[in-house]
Amino acid sequence: MLVRNRTTGSVIRHAKRWQNTWSGFLFVLPTVIVLLVFVAIPMGDSFWMSFRNWNLFGPSHFVGTQNYADLIRDPLFRQSAWNTLYFTGVSVPLTMFMALVVALLLNRPLRFSTVYRTAFFAPVVTSMVAVSLVWSLLFDPTYGILDFLLKAVGLGGVGWLSQPGWAMLGIVLVSAWKGLGWDMLIFLAGLQGIPEPLYEAARIDGANGWHQFWRVTWPLLTPTTFFILVMSIIGSFQVFDQVYVMTGGGPINSTNVIVFYIYQQAFQFFHMGYASAMAWVLFAAIFIITLIQFKVVGRGVNYDVS
Repeated sequence: MLVRNRTTGSVIRHAKRWQNTWSGFLFVLPTVIVLLVFVAIPMGDSFWMSFRNWNLFGPSHFVGTQNYADLIRDPLFRQSAWNTLYFTGVSVPLTMFMALVVALLLNRPLRFSTVYRTAFFAPVVTSMVAVSLVWSLLFDPTYGILDFLLKAVGLGGVGWLSQPGWAMLGIVLVSAWKGLGWDMLIFLAGLQGIPEPLYEAARIDGANGWHQFWRVTWPLLTPTTFFILVMSIIGSFQVFDQVYVMTGGGPINSTNVIVFYIYQQAFQFFHMGYASAMAWVLFAAIFIITLIQFKVVGRGVNYDVS
């Protein structure tokens, strides 16, 4: 009787484990189906398409690695790659620096601090298309307020979106303005996670505000900074909306970035195989750069704030 009860209990426990396991599978099944249908299968299809020549309407033809070889010889692809690197190298440090300064200011006990935080975060939840349209009006050489202010102080007007030397800077300013609130919010979370007794100990030791920042705040903020750096670089390599709305890749391809060039090849020139090859080269570049960041920069990150 005792043996039978033990066997029955074991069977019941085994059945419950299987029930819990299958319940977990059923809970994640919708997400798995969505990822499979809208991510995995399209990625596999685009990888296969990168080895073919297809104009979106007729049959496709296998061309091997010809699309990848053409990328190396394509001067517009090299220029778009350089423009993307330039955008990343300027916009990411600029946005992070401004966000850190604002976060440090808003981390203090200020009146209406919630209003200030909301104001800085508002552009983040605003459509990039709407933001780009508004900033295009601000950059207008005839009616834009920016050129009006420059002329009011005796400076000449600037062709923000019409001159090759200024157009990318205009894109950078718009991107930094919109992304500042997100970085600020993450920095604020990191700052508020630093224990206050560490600052008290530093003040007892005679450290001023500058020393407290370099000896306490900055070292303990490195995990937050590293996270923002990685996510910002990944996002900057995929810049598209503001380029599409504000400049269309011009003037003279000075703002033509990789994602916009992919869009042109795929949906304007209908070179789907060539565009797929560019997309996978971009994916490989983002993956390698992210891996290097984790290996080089992330190695020295200290996650212990206790």
